Amino acid sequence: MAEPQREVPEGAEDATMVRIGQAVMLHRGGDREEARNRFAALWEESEASGHLFHRCTIAHYMADTQDDPADELRWDLRALSAADALTQEQVRWGTHLLAVRALYPSLYLNLAADHAKLGNELAARRELGRARDRLGALGEDSYGEGIRSAIDRLERQLADDIL
Repeated sequence: MAEPQREVPEGAEDATMVRIGQAVMLHRGGDREEARNRFAALWEESEASGHLFHRCTIAHYMADTQDDPADELRWDLRALSAADALTQEQVRWGTHLLAVRALYPSLYLNLAADHAKLGNELAARRELGRARDRLGALGEDSYGEGIRSAIDRLERQLADDIL
């Protein structure tokens, strides 16, 4: 049974991001269903607020909680759509723009993995190319290295046809 959702710490700048983080921790801790339930509630709330960065982040993590690869693809496409909309509104959402740029390689990598799971190798390779094209937005840190390694790994799997 999942812990009750904690109150947001006083002084937190973005309560929704804290709640997203809590749902991510649930998922990583093995409570996929509760994480999915929380992401669904956050998604509904984000529809009302229209906060594109939240929508992108929620959809990005919601995809990982899906059991069906087609559902995972749908959520990853929602994340990409929100990211695209966000970058088109740079003035309004400028504070999140750098974070979204750094998220694009991961978004495309996830789409590639989704297509690979669904047996669409051509689409998987297309998305991997898009992920590679966006690698310049990543820092030389553990996150960037993790994305680069995951892209290389999926490319090898596609080349070896071991998916």
